[in-house]
Amino acid sequence: MPLNRTYRPVSTSALGGLYVLAGLVALGVVWFAEHWLKLAPCELCLWERRPWWVLIGLGIVTIVLPKRYARYGVFFGLLCLMTSIGLAVLHAGVEHKFWPSPAPECRAPVFHGGNFKDWMSAMPARPNKPCDSPDYLFGLPISMTELGGLYAVVVFVVALVGSFRMGRSRR
Repeated sequence: MPLNRTYRPVSTSALGGLYVLAGLVALGVVWFAEHWLKLAPCELCLWERRPWWVLIGLGIVTIVLPKRYARYGVFFGLLCLMTSIGLAVLHAGVEHKFWPSPAPECRAPVFHGGNFKDWMSAMPARPNKPCDSPDYLFGLPISMTELGGLYAVVVFVVALVGSFRMGRSRR
């Protein structure tokens, strides 16, 4: 049995599969939290789901394309994961009240003067959950936003290591 480890490059299909699987897990967890645990998402929560949808699409494209072009899908997937991490940091900052939410749906409408009818017409069509109200699962001291951000960091690190190994396989 040899003592040296053999080097095995990572294929673009494996990274594409990672992207699809990671996106499905992330969206599956939020679907479970919303429909089974009855947690209402705020507007920033909905923003955080978009990069995962894009990542699933990029993963499928990366699997289908030839290796020569699939490398671009791997790169854009890393950018998508960085976007997800950035949105999680933004939302966690809003939850901890470090800064206000950039989403206008997260703030109550401002009304100055007028009658009751004008005041009611200034209200949103459907009530929204405030973005600075975190949801905690199973008594953990970390919010769902922070868990999602940590998950995105883990997927990003795994994909980054895989992409470096993929890049080394060109030689």
